[in-house]
Amino acid sequence: MLLPTNEKQFEFWKLRRSGHPNITIAHLLGISRQAVSRALLTMDEKIRTTLLSMANSNRIEVEQVNVEKGILFGRSIPFKTNAIIFISSKHDVQVWYEHEGDCGACPHYARCIELLWDFADELGIALTKTDDPTRMADELFAKLKETI
Repeated sequence: MLLPTNEKQFEFWKLRRSGHPNITIAHLLGISRQAVSRALLTMDEKIRTTLLSMANSNRIEVEQVNVEKGILFGRSIPFKTNAIIFISSKHDVQVWYEHEGDCGACPHYARCIELLWDFADELGIALTKTDDPTRMADELFAKLKETI
């Protein structure tokens, strides 16, 4: 299921995720607070449905969902490891499995670094471990769990 990232509802959701209250979003966009609230309720349901659908498709047992942040923490049944599903405005819906690997030898190294940096930036999370995607992910998702 693809999220309607080009719709205004998604823009409202991104603003709220970055810390803006509904009243500020309303003022920024010149609409009523009630219109923002209604749009966010609709978008929250789309986010929840997308996260749960991805968990189901990937056989991930759900442990925790935070719709406002667009993240789901769970455990992969087939891989027997922790899994994180998240919504990125730049990278759509992503599934990340906790793993140990030789990231330096992986052909997707740069793509993983970019994905994690972009998601951390979207959430305003500073990362200190920057040379290994596995370490970056561990740090990012640990910080996210603290905020949820």
